[in-house]
Amino acid sequence: MGILSAAVAAAATAGLERAAEKLPKENREPFERTNHRGEPVTLLEGPVAVLGALVGVAASRGNGKVKAAALVAGAVSGAVGAYDDLRGTTQAKGFRGHLSALKRGEVTSGAVKILGVGAAGLAAAALLPRKSRGVKAVAGVVADGALIAGTANLTNLLDLRPGRALKAVAALNAPLAAVNGPAGAVVGAAAASAPSDLGERSMLGDCGANGLGAITGTALAASLPRPLKTLVLAAVVGLNLASEKVSFTKVIADTPILDKIDQWGRRPR
Repeated sequence: MGILSAAVAAAATAGLERAAEKLPKENREPFERTNHRGEPVTLLEGPVAVLGALVGVAASRGNGKVKAAALVAGAVSGAVGAYDDLRGTTQAKGFRGHLSALKRGEVTSGAVKILGVGAAGLAAAALLPRKSRGVKAVAGVVADGALIAGTANLTNLLDLRPGRALKAVAALNAPLAAVNGPAGAVVGAAAASAPSDLGERSMLGDCGANGLGAITGTALAASLPRPLKTLVLAAVVGLNLASEKVSFTKVIADTPILDKIDQWGRRPR
């Protein structure tokens, strides 16, 4: 089922990318940004990749509850990410910055995104099939919701260099893709988006990173055994917290093996 969803997602993403390239200039302008080199890129990759992945999820053959959860997580997280892409400012950054703004009575686009992704994670987790009941079931929903939302945010934190976020979600989903439709859909969408992203013509932005990350988190929550899922959740939470103090880009650049992986397929420095 994952192979089918990967193929459908890749085809849908490629088709949507061609359609996006033909949009009138006035429709493309709101998505234009400047990348780390100071060169122009488009954020249209984000909605294209998320829509392509959602098509792949919808086409997959598998548990209906898992499909529904992935569709909710990806669609809502992608939508609030797109809102932040188009309406966001740089006045507040990170969880601390946006929460501090909320305490002052200021609702930033980033805060809307954080709340939206969190709500999407919990809603998706509530849709996933469960064997437990009562308190254990509630605890499972909360943990899975945190995993889904945390993975969405972590993917966004990685979207600072070409291909980095796509490599991360592809690596997380690839081991699950053969048996999990949402995982296959993310792999397909990532593969189709990679040439433009690595070529520094486009980037995922909040829409793409949050959307693909949320579907990835849903695939992990639905597929991993509890002990492994607990370890992954701890890693995701830890990395999100570390991002408030540590630059992932600097850590990657200072770690030879990570830097080598980060450079795969990219233009020379």
